Amino acid sequence: MSEKSFSSPLVTHHSFLAFSPSFVHVPLPEGHRFPMGKYALLSETLTELGWQIEKAPRASLEDLQHVHTSAYIQQWSDLSLTPQEERKLGLPQSKELLERSIVSVGGTVAAMLQVFERGYGINLAGGTHHAFAERGEGFCVFNDLAVASRKAMAEGLAKKILIVDLDVHQGNGTAKIFEDEPNVFTLSIHGERNYPFQKEKSDLDIGLPDGVTDEQYLEVLDEHLPKLFESFEPNLVFLQAGVDVLAEDRYGRMNLSKEGVAERDSRVYKLCFENSIPLVYTMGGGYQKEIEKIVAAHVGSLERLKNLMTRLQL
Repeated sequence: MSEKSFSSPLVTHHSFLAFSPSFVHVPLPEGHRFPMGKYALLSETLTELGWQIEKAPRASLEDLQHVHTSAYIQQWSDLSLTPQEERKLGLPQSKELLERSIVSVGGTVAAMLQVFERGYGINLAGGTHHAFAERGEGFCVFNDLAVASRKAMAEGLAKKILIVDLDVHQGNGTAKIFEDEPNVFTLSIHGERNYPFQKEKSDLDIGLPDGVTDEQYLEVLDEHLPKLFESFEPNLVFLQAGVDVLAEDRYGRMNLSKEGVAERDSRVYKLCFENSIPLVYTMGGGYQKEIEKIVAAHVGSLERLKNLMTRLQL
């Protein structure tokens, strides 16, 4: 099985491309805590900035089966989650949620498939790192990071994959799925005292205290990430770029600024491009009551990616 080559981060495309599942509307009860509107607003904002936004395709059943059990997939097909399972998920089951979850995974798979041509792939959703092989948790139905990683390995596109999970919550589902997979390295930098309160074991877990500032967070990132790139030598990186690390996030308890988040992600971008490693960006969490603040943080980070790659072309 041969690994697909990627020798340069330089791209020749004039417009920046991202996939989005926001065209699938999911009805939620009035006042529900999940900010579903952030996805459509992010797509609209980037379109106004000249980005090319394409509808994310559906993930195939075969792709989902690379990770999730047949029983769990069938349970969703039948919409037969128990009330306890639905509470653990945090979202009401519906055919619309099922469709959106399939399309969200498909967006990350599509982003992964284009990285070897463009050097980057972007899904304006995804990062559903709380989904396990046999169950969903924490607003996550299927694990897009795991599905796209397994597909990349199955098709010989990558031999060693690094998942950089910077959401404020530990990527417990991803850690569990890949606990016995030596060619996938799971890094999770998260709030030590935050959800999930019973954590799984990533390949590298870095639990941070409440109230972490930009400077403190970036110092931790600089201490660990360059060494990890050097020791593990990945040839594909997935970034879970959750912005629930922002100050004032309802579920975050950290104290990063919008500029700090953009700098955090930029350091991942630069390590990837300096080492000619293709990068897939997924959104992850963000739960501020004002969704405009969530969107502004993602826009700031993604514009940094666009500007960095534009400079690399010069």
